[in-house]
Amino acid sequence: MSINWFPGHMITARKKAAESMRMTDLVIEVLDARVPRSSCNPTFEELRRAGQKPALKLLNKSDLADPEQTRLWLRHYNAQPGVQGLALCSKKASDVDRILPACRALRPDRGRVDKPLRMMILGIPNVGKSTLMNALLKRRVAHVGDEPAITKVQMFHKLGPNMTLVDTPGMAWPGMAQDTASKLAATHSIGRAAYDDEEVALSLGRTLLRRYPELLAARFGAFARPCDEHALLAFIATSRHMIKAGGPDLARAATALLNDFRSGALGRISLEIVDG
Repeated sequence: MSINWFPGHMITARKKAAESMRMTDLVIEVLDARVPRSSCNPTFEELRRAGQKPALKLLNKSDLADPEQTRLWLRHYNAQPGVQGLALCSKKASDVDRILPACRALRPDRGRVDKPLRMMILGIPNVGKSTLMNALLKRRVAHVGDEPAITKVQMFHKLGPNMTLVDTPGMAWPGMAQDTASKLAATHSIGRAAYDDEEVALSLGRTLLRRYPELLAARFGAFARPCDEHALLAFIATSRHMIKAGGPDLARAATALLNDFRSGALGRISLEIVDG
């Protein structure tokens, strides 16, 4: 089953975001720290670079990501001209308080009465952008929920004297590579109806067996090795007593693995490394 997810409202949202970027001094992009590469919308990255707009790359949900991999991703972004990376959890006020000073540092020539700092914030669905917006503005301006693509319209906000921010809906892109789509499904940045839990869990399990077998064993119990992703789901089903007529209930095991990964119950995990 291939994953194809590009709701109709995103076509209009993409056009409006491209128009807004032309009048923007600084782009704030919210990424998922567990999948920084896959959670970067290539359409807007191309527009940003073509317009030579500086960027603040926010690696949100860093409390769920592998701290060593996050450190390497920050080094990667901070080595790029006009780019700064920040790792944060949008639910922590002290993390959010670092954002505006970083924006001012990237555009010290803006932020005056005659030259206000005009920013826009971008992100794919369900990377925590709405939670971040509410924290930045210190009031509820965006609906927050555990489903992707809740925000559907662009909004304009004042961030104090001489600073403005355009908030855009979470946007995916058409023609997404299946490896990318599978990772975004695992992090719950793609609508549930667009994928099969078991297929996504098998892909996730393959990565976890290669990079984090100890975390799997700590969560679900010691399993026989070598072990592939199919055997892993069967083991999870058996260890959690998820049995149906005919054997282990792999569908329930897949849901359990995905939920434990998404919630952080499995541990701090990154699905992407800088050089691979």
